[in-house]
Amino acid sequence: MMKPTAVALAASLLGLAAAAQAAERSGKEVYEAVCSQCHATGKDGAPRFDDRAAWRERSAKGLDKVTANAITGIRKMPAHGGQAALSDVEMSRAAGYMISGGAATDTDKAYASPKTRSGEEVVKARCRECHTDGKGGAPRLGNMADWKPRLQKGVPALVKSAQGGHNGMPARGGLADLSDPEVKAAVEYMVALTGGGKK
Repeated sequence: MMKPTAVALAASLLGLAAAAQAAERSGKEVYEAVCSQCHATGKDGAPRFDDRAAWRERSAKGLDKVTANAITGIRKMPAHGGQAALSDVEMSRAAGYMISGGAATDTDKAYASPKTRSGEEVVKARCRECHTDGKGGAPRLGNMADWKPRLQKGVPALVKSAQGGHNGMPARGGLADLSDPEVKAAVEYMVALTGGGKK
């Protein structure tokens, strides 16, 4: 059962998550800044933005599938379009923008955010490399004194920081194929290891 202070903290952070979502770029902005590098010309077999037949073929598999491929990568396309700091919502918006030929309205939620790894699995696979011993100033696993200052802005801010990178930590901890739910699960797992104040 959650402690009353944890409940109050969680309730106060809902507004922060909504504000972070609103700051994300539109599908057009993501396309122009990132996706156009390949999709404008068809580089490495990417469907060109103006090739409606190619996009109809891909969209027949479902927008969730197209977006999931954009998030985790497929063939020569790197995960998150090679820009790990892009959120799953931004990837969803970009996929919708390209599939619709620029006509889609931006979504406020990810069409598909594949979550195949638990927070514990992600931490064991990557995060513990720095968070076990505090490498580069990373807050140590299970050490509330390290995590407390970072928690002042709330867990959603920590998740956003992990997605986009912070100080010496690369976006998504250097694993560009992590979906937003996987990053969130890893952060929540590490915060839970603090044990509510144990050092």
